[in-house]
Amino acid sequence: MAVTSAISAPAVSVHHSQKKGIGRWVVLAILLVFLAGTLFPFFLAAFNAIKTPSDYAANGPLAFPHSFDLTALKNFWMNVDFPRKLFNSILISGCTAILAVVLSLLNAYAIGIGRVRGGQVMLVILLISIMAPQEALVYPLYYMSKQVGLFDSMLSVILIIGVLHTAFGTYLLSSVLATFPREIIEAAQIDNATRWQILWMVIVPVLRPTLAVLATFFFIWTWNEFLIPLVFLVSNNNQTVSVAMGVLSGANTQEPTAIAAASLLGITPTVIFFLIFQRTLTRGVAVGAVK
Repeated sequence: MAVTSAISAPAVSVHHSQKKGIGRWVVLAILLVFLAGTLFPFFLAAFNAIKTPSDYAANGPLAFPHSFDLTALKNFWMNVDFPRKLFNSILISGCTAILAVVLSLLNAYAIGIGRVRGGQVMLVILLISIMAPQEALVYPLYYMSKQVGLFDSMLSVILIIGVLHTAFGTYLLSSVLATFPREIIEAAQIDNATRWQILWMVIVPVLRPTLAVLATFFFIWTWNEFLIPLVFLVSNNNQTVSVAMGVLSGANTQEPTAIAAASLLGITPTVIFFLIFQRTLTRGVAVGAVK
């Protein structure tokens, strides 16, 4: 009986390992399919951006290019002053991300740690503001910006989008700070640490991964923003990459290679940004341990 059990145990173990190995290959195949679907628009834009108009007309958008022509890329680069648009997008997205993270941290510190009165009501109001469509906010914000002299200014876009992102950031960080160990805060208070010292010297170092992920999301969301920059940035020197792409699509609907070139140049910076900060994104938005 002991001999039989000794022989059957390795057999069961080998069978379990085989099933586990097959399961991993199935998961890998599914992930590769999703990866191919995600990268397909990028490669489609790249293929069509280097085609000539005659090549596109003859073979269609899904065919491999039979030519190598950079005219569409050069024309978009020069016609819309792409370096200027790229600088504007980086400036607006970076400043908006920093502003939204700082405001979210201060709000969440007051609600999650300070336990101010009406904190939960404030969170409900912020959640309602997240659900409000931007089309309903553009009209009053448009006239407010003109009244204070910030119309056609990148500062107006930074302030508006930054405050809109703050609603989500406050909700996220307040839920994290609500579970922050009170013992650490009490120990800092015993050492006569002020509220500002507790925030910047105790809480911020622990939340640094979460804040980095939040800033990355805010940067990408602002980069892809179209409606607010379109309405508030009228002059050509203040417009962003997304606005330049949208205007080109409306004015040159009969030039698919030009639209593909604009899409390729517009998406390339975000891909590079993602590759640089992919490790930050994989850390997640929750603090797993307290150092």
